Amino acid sequence: MSAATIREDIFNLPNLLTLFRIALIPVVSLFIYYGDPMSGLIAVLLFWVASVTDWLDGYLARKRNLVSLTGKFLDPLADKLLVMATLLMLLPLGRISPWLVMIILAREFSVMGLRSIAAGEGFIIAAGQGGKFKTAFQMTGLLGLIIHYEYLVDYWFIEFRLNFHLIGLWLLIISVIFSLQSAYEYFKGFLEAIEKVQSEATGRE
Repeated sequence: MSAATIREDIFNLPNLLTLFRIALIPVVSLFIYYGDPMSGLIAVLLFWVASVTDWLDGYLARKRNLVSLTGKFLDPLADKLLVMATLLMLLPLGRISPWLVMIILAREFSVMGLRSIAAGEGFIIAAGQGGKFKTAFQMTGLLGLIIHYEYLVDYWFIEFRLNFHLIGLWLLIISVIFSLQSAYEYFKGFLEAIEKVQSEATGRE
């Protein structure tokens, strides 16, 4: 592979968006750390921008045929770093329970390990619907926990208080349920793939 090809593989538009998302992580973390309402809203905006780039880089990679090995590595890494950094910043603020963080991180590391082993063995474990639901509830729940504060909604004759912390917490709990379900799917798919590889190897003998 030539130097020009390597540069194209690394510095294409989808990968630059992914790198931008990674660069946003310490900025998001800093505003979460401040803990006041205005900083929380800024952190939410930046978190949302990072989430949009996650969708956009994948769309552009497929649309413009710019799928690369670098992108396949960086994109899921950026997602995990964003979620993990947010969880760890929310923890000392008392906005999330340690056991929730432990379950989420244990699931992420377990699935990452399975994917690495699968890639080394030459097969892919397809992501199920549970993983997609997990991501949707997790990202939305984290937004609620970052905002944290209760806000008054006053629209015409409708008036009520919106507790973003409570909403975010319940959404994150739902995401944990989908996390465990999708982790089971990954483990099941991994074991089935291993059995298939072993049976094929036995058949060749």
